[in-house]
Amino acid sequence: MTNPHDFHKPQSTYSKEDLLKSSEGGYFGPGNAQLPAPPMLMMDRIVEISTDGGEFGKGHVVGELDIRPDLWFFGCYFAGDPIMPGSLGLDAMWQVIGYWLGWSGSPGKGRAVGVGEVELRGGITPDTARVRYEVSMRQVRRGKLAVAIANGRVFADNVCVFLAKDLRVGLIASAS
Repeated sequence: MTNPHDFHKPQSTYSKEDLLKSSEGGYFGPGNAQLPAPPMLMMDRIVEISTDGGEFGKGHVVGELDIRPDLWFFGCYFAGDPIMPGSLGLDAMWQVIGYWLGWSGSPGKGRAVGVGEVELRGGITPDTARVRYEVSMRQVRRGKLAVAIANGRVFADNVCVFLAKDLRVGLIASAS
């Protein structure tokens, strides 16, 4: 089996260009975890990523999205009431967890498996400058199937607007 780190050495931060390369596939090795392509790519950069940080000391990721009034979801979610759908914040955290699993060396394609609790406390509007996703791995299982269970928070300009507990992402073997 090919080591996914033979393709891109893990970094502690990732630019938009890096994330776009990941969305093309093969970033962590053929058939391994990748991010979705725009417009579903819900972050512009990863500013922190580790295998030992976060709330539980088992790894964490901090990703950011710059908000622009012309983002696709503002014009089609609620006509006349532009707001980012909460489901996109949830998807962004699943994206981050799948990316972390590939980054930390597990092979396979990422799939959201579930979420325990979700609490919306506010919204993200065109007036928001930046969204920050903070995800802390709570439990990680590696083997034939890699699974990460994490808690996450979404911030709109440093105000927590979204909490999620027990976000679950698994990596499935790629059909080569």
